[in-house]
Amino acid sequence: MDLEFVIILVVASLGLGFLMGRIYHKASGRRSKKGIDTTQQADQQRLRLVLELISNMTSTLIYNRVLELVLDLGAQVLEGSTEANDPKLVSAVFLFSPEGSKTVLRLAVSRHMVQADQRATLPAAGGLVAQVIDSGEPALLNKIKDDPELSQIISLQACSSLYCLPLRVGLDAYGVIFFAHAQADYFSPAQQDALGILTHQGVIALQNARLYNDLEQEKERMMDTQEEARKKLARDLHDGPTQSVAAIAMRVNFARRIMGKDARAATKELEKIEDLARRTTKEIRHMLFTLRPLVLESQGLVAAFKAMAEKMHDTYDQNVIVEVDESIVPELEIGKQTVIFYIAEEAVNNARKYAQAGEIQVRLKRLGQDLAVLEVKDNGVGFDIVQVGANYENRGSLGMVNMRERTDLINGLLRMDSVPGKGTMIQVVVPLTEEAAERLRLRAQAVP
Repeated sequence: MDLEFVIILVVASLGLGFLMGRIYHKASGRRSKKGIDTTQQADQQRLRLVLELISNMTSTLIYNRVLELVLDLGAQVLEGSTEANDPKLVSAVFLFSPEGSKTVLRLAVSRHMVQADQRATLPAAGGLVAQVIDSGEPALLNKIKDDPELSQIISLQACSSLYCLPLRVGLDAYGVIFFAHAQADYFSPAQQDALGILTHQGVIALQNARLYNDLEQEKERMMDTQEEARKKLARDLHDGPTQSVAAIAMRVNFARRIMGKDARAATKELEKIEDLARRTTKEIRHMLFTLRPLVLESQGLVAAFKAMAEKMHDTYDQNVIVEVDESIVPELEIGKQTVIFYIAEEAVNNARKYAQAGEIQVRLKRLGQDLAVLEVKDNGVGFDIVQVGANYENRGSLGMVNMRERTDLINGLLRMDSVPGKGTMIQVVVPLTEEAAERLRLRAQAVP
């Protein structure tokens, strides 16, 4: 946890404690000195509990635990008790969740909601929830029965007032949280301010939990990628150099047996062995190049593309034409260049293996001021994208999956066009600036 975050947490905690003090003292009215001392001790105890809950909330990396702590702490703020358990206070967190081609709000955690509401969803198409999501601002509702969506939740039918807050930071929106009570005008301005601070801390904790979950998923993805790379290397070794070495051994044995009987035939056989050994050496060198293209590290992306084309021609007699707008390369950091190279190499290798293409074209060109596009096009047999995508788990190669994942690493957009008998075109739009990356992200979210 960095210093800036600690400062924000302390300030927010003190602000919450101050607001709680206002709530408790306003509700208490005038007290005797002894009563004030007792109240101060109780307030201090509550504040310590609040700080402890906030600390737990911001340190936990379990998504649901964060949400539960937000609801529990909200009850502490509203009820003014360390044993807050008012059955008339209903609270819930609804998070965005895909449902078919749409996105709805689905109940994540709740307090004092009946079993029939545990699978509740909110379309957020109208009413208070839609207002809160669109505006990004909390809102108070005193006529729940008139709301087109909230009135459908059974647990809220006995409530007279509801306060709804967005779970949102910047462009990242998670959903909404609401507290509802049977008492009319239950939520005072001070309570609303306290819930706002609490919700803000909750969103920060949610972000931490999400980052941790993303990190765990990325670790798993990297392990899967490494495992797939090992399997691919094993397949390539088995299908290529291993078979060639076995053939060399058989031919050497044959040449040895005929050497004394037919010197001319033995000489021709040795020439075939020499040619096979040379081709095997080229295959191994090509495999080493794809595993770690040293020319990319030493001379950059353009040289790496040209070296790939040369090795494809020398090793497999595959024609690869490379066209690169070299003005783009200085705008790409070395890590992004490496990813772009591996996407192109994967696409070219797939075309060589499956497309039966006479020619493969690799182009890197500018697309507007802050975008570039990588194109890999072949004139081969093509394929049905939908059919291949549906059966891809049964294929031995994960080339298409690898290209999608690598495109995500550079915040790009991947597009594949192929028609049986008419070749294949693979395009990767590459952002050159952070602003361009954000535009691509928004565009990808807008595509159904």
